[in-house]
Amino acid sequence: MALRRAFFFLIVAMLAAMPLTRAEAAGNVAVDLALVLAVDVSSSVDPTEAITQRAGYIYALRDKRVHDAVRGGPIGRVAISYVEWSSPTQQRVVIPWRIITDGEGAKKIADELEKLPYQAGTTTSISGGIDFAANMFKSMDFEPVRKVIDVSGDGYSDYGRPVTQARDEAVAAGITINGLAIMTPRPPGLAPTPDDLDTYYRDNVIGGPGSFYLPIHILEDFSRAILQKMVLEISSLMPPREPSA
Repeated sequence: MALRRAFFFLIVAMLAAMPLTRAEAAGNVAVDLALVLAVDVSSSVDPTEAITQRAGYIYALRDKRVHDAVRGGPIGRVAISYVEWSSPTQQRVVIPWRIITDGEGAKKIADELEKLPYQAGTTTSISGGIDFAANMFKSMDFEPVRKVIDVSGDGYSDYGRPVTQARDEAVAAGITINGLAIMTPRPPGLAPTPDDLDTYYRDNVIGGPGSFYLPIHILEDFSRAILQKMVLEISSLMPPREPSA
């Protein structure tokens, strides 16, 4: 009995002497991924596209494949925030940071997102959206293994500073940027979607380790593409092949 008790106290002493992780030392919770979903709401995004886009994220957050990806990480926790962006001065946090560990947590975010009103923006500043999303990581009270900004948009960045500057600064800060190039037909009265938007995102928007982009050409592909993108991001994977231009 005395030997067993001595062994117990030895183990306790060894555990107490182990160095803390950076997250533990700061009193923060560790997560596999901190993901900002940065969604374009500029004037080129018509109401149908806006509703379909948000519905795609709601669908993905309710899908078992996303839940399995969360649980399959080394830590089994991810943090997600949902941001809508438009002009250099128009960004809005729709869903602040939420940590999820299972399907119920992801579904709560989906339910919350489904009830919140949509607010249309004006011009398109991808650089403003990236800068705003990058600043989101400065206010975290948790410690992510990976930091990712997921930018979706249907046009070039035509206002604000050059998008490549925003991208490069975010990448230098340890952030990966992935892209969702929305190339669906626009209603009459709106300028057509750029034919090379996918390669524009490849060359100017995405960056960092493991970065990738996915194009969407028809509205019916929204939910599938967003689900695929979120599973890849949470699982720290890449698409099987780069989409063709």
